[in-house]
Amino acid sequence: MDIKVFSQLNKECILTDTQLVSIQSGEINRPVSLAWELKTLMYCGVLSLTTGIGILIYKNLDSIGHLAIVISIAVAMLLCFAWCYKKTAPFTFQKSSSGNLLQDYILLLGCLLMLIFLGYLQAQYRVFGNRWGMATFIPMIILFIAAYYFDHLGVLSMAVINLAAWAGITVTPMHLLKNNNFSNERIILTGIFLGLLLIVLSLASKIKDIKKHFAFTYKNFGVHLLFICIIAGMIHFESIYLLFFLLLAAIGYYQFTEAYKEKSLFFIVVAALYSYIGLSYVLMYMLFHSGINEGLYFAFFYFILSAIGFISMLMKFNKMLKHS
Repeated sequence: MDIKVFSQLNKECILTDTQLVSIQSGEINRPVSLAWELKTLMYCGVLSLTTGIGILIYKNLDSIGHLAIVISIAVAMLLCFAWCYKKTAPFTFQKSSSGNLLQDYILLLGCLLMLIFLGYLQAQYRVFGNRWGMATFIPMIILFIAAYYFDHLGVLSMAVINLAAWAGITVTPMHLLKNNNFSNERIILTGIFLGLLLIVLSLASKIKDIKKHFAFTYKNFGVHLLFICIIAGMIHFESIYLLFFLLLAAIGYYQFTEAYKEKSLFFIVVAALYSYIGLSYVLMYMLFHSGINEGLYFAFFYFILSAIGFISMLMKFNKMLKHS
């Protein structure tokens, strides 16, 4: 609140001295929200705890013993889930109104311990053998169940990441994973399919009114994954890059129009940015394969002028959204 504005109003006799003193007193004694600071501290606390557990296990593995480590992690994980189950409100397909901040972070701790527990079992005892897909599929299912039952967006994000990991491992031959070759066409096509699936889940959440507030998380992951994989397809499948560009243009147009209807500047920027990257790639590809000697100069001026135009367009849409 700008006190100078009210002081000016007092000088112009619009506000009385009593009203000005009351406003100044209210501003001075106004409570300050520490919600984000507390959330940040709790996130740091959870991450520090899980990191500390990992370091403790690594440095004292021989003295502690594998069985003691497994049992300790399992007990801590089960205590976290049991506490959250006891404190949570009854399950509903709508947004939960429990509002228990401590429960959110204990659930997050329990999920991280669950990942450590299953990862440790696989690394030390090979409980899943060479079926690495199962090592990501089982925690993915647990995370999705926990996200929906306890209504937790952070756990939902972890579940979506595990879904992407499971899909990538499932469709990729083992020798590609060992060689860290992630430019394989299977991963690109799987990423496109998974991006579309996440967008469909976002739409389904809204239409069916099932955890409608999860729709943004699904759409955010899906849109980024879809656009990135389509651009990767343009680069990898060089002979048919125009087909991928047409797909990028169609999806970009759809996302742009939907974002404008929803008055979401974030998704307008996302759709416009990826479309701009795709268009620039096509123009540069045609330019440098056309044999024009001055291609570098054209590219230089193109990126300067197009960047100015791109920023101006986003500013224009921002004003339109504010006045609509």
